[in-house]
Amino acid sequence: MAPQLVGVIRAGRQCISEMNNSRSYTEAPDIDLVEWSGVGDRRAFDQIVVRHGTFALRVAARIVSNSMIAEELVQEAMVRAWTQSKHFDPRRARFSTWLYRIVVNLCIDHGRRVQPEPIPDDFDPVDPQMNADEMLEAHERSAAIARAVSGLPTNQRAAMALVYDEGMSGAEAARVLGLSTKAIVDVDSS
Repeated sequence: MAPQLVGVIRAGRQCISEMNNSRSYTEAPDIDLVEWSGVGDRRAFDQIVVRHGTFALRVAARIVSNSMIAEELVQEAMVRAWTQSKHFDPRRARFSTWLYRIVVNLCIDHGRRVQPEPIPDDFDPVDPQMNADEMLEAHERSAAIARAVSGLPTNQRAAMALVYDEGMSGAEAARVLGLSTKAIVDVDSS
């Protein structure tokens, strides 16, 4: 390699390093972090993972019901977000919506590939302070809910997890799932 080219490359690396050191990653909005990630700034993407990783893992764990698989799916979602960050268009969606859509899609794809595991009988232990009738009623109700939820399609479980467990509005859940708000209302009322 020509000595002049080596000097230009070193100067460019030094300039990028100095620019990265002057950035306030914890204070930066998502849009800046994504833009910086799109040009290879790993510290910016580390901040995205810190900022959104826990929520993404909670969403995935509620959809796939297996914490180890949920972790793998969120890791894959983060890898995809990192490699595709240069293609993110902030005019189409917020970054968090885009990222959670990746997570939900991976969970849905996983559900299509894998047959759901039956929910164990001891899924929700009964309160030992209840009397026998209350315990029987609680167990029957819990088993009925578990059967009903496990029988739902993955899309409906995803919608319910986002709205009921994560507290998203119907409109926000619809954006994450790529559905109309009416579709979320229909899932909610069915």
